[in-house]
Amino acid sequence: MKVLIADKFEKAGQEKLQALGCNVTLDADLSGESLRDAVRDSECQVLVVRSTKVTPEIIEAAGHLEVIIRAGAGYDTIDTAAAKARNIRVCNCPGKNSVAVAELVMGMILTLDRRIVDNTVDLRNGVWAKKQYSKARGLKGRTLGVVGLGRIGYEVARRAASFDMNLIYSDVIEQKEMEQELGIRKVSFDQLLAEADFITLHVPGGEKTKHMMSEAQFARMKPTAFVINCSRGGVLDQKALAKAVEDGQIAGAGLDVYEMEPLVTDKEFKDPVVHTRNVYGTHHIGASTEQAQLAVADEVVRIIETKMKGQEPPNCVNL
Repeated sequence: MKVLIADKFEKAGQEKLQALGCNVTLDADLSGESLRDAVRDSECQVLVVRSTKVTPEIIEAAGHLEVIIRAGAGYDTIDTAAAKARNIRVCNCPGKNSVAVAELVMGMILTLDRRIVDNTVDLRNGVWAKKQYSKARGLKGRTLGVVGLGRIGYEVARRAASFDMNLIYSDVIEQKEMEQELGIRKVSFDQLLAEADFITLHVPGGEKTKHMMSEAQFARMKPTAFVINCSRGGVLDQKALAKAVEDGQIAGAGLDVYEMEPLVTDKEFKDPVVHTRNVYGTHHIGASTEQAQLAVADEVVRIIETKMKGQEPPNCVNL
């Protein structure tokens, strides 16, 4: 089976695919027209991507493609409808990076409360400002609001509980087992906005969730509250966020994802939101730990191996 990997992928996963007898081609710089041409010319049956977009034009050029695998959970960068029209399965790897994302969220919570980034920048510039930075509120007894109590939301809540934080969540699904295990309380979205000291977003991208955090939502938050987005960039209105922080409606934010992210080959990122005071950003690295990527690679191998056996590949999202 011919497999084209158009993104970063663990070497151990490549070796396992080759051991299965797959013809593996890896080029992490493919995107747009170059990916379209590579899919067409390689005659690949399986395409593996992470953040690379798979458009209808790419799918149309794929004469032999049978399966597209998102080496991660979210698949909004893949046109699932166009794939379905060509009878191409789109599969993902849910839950394999949940712990990695949750760890980053907790890091952001601590960074926002203690202003760790600003502390470090001042020290590197030779500035001693202990009085300025000795004003953290602390996490114990603060309320964490989890928007979307799925796999990642659960892992965040479990870690926040060890900090003695109060836990609330908003979700279309009632998670009774998690409520009992974690002592987390289900509330309406509006109630969560009003109560939470920290809000962390863990919902899928798409039209249903686009800008679910915007002017009206920031206006309902406490002026001392923070919002963290490690889900999808479009979930949060960045212009409204910057204004809310500058106007003092909310205290700040932590972002790992952005509405307009650069291509893999780009070297510059000039989104003005990262220049807003008390907004801390990372480079869409939520899933980028060695542990998470090894787990994702193993799941990709499992999907391909199942397909090679003539069985329906697992985790198909566009049936």
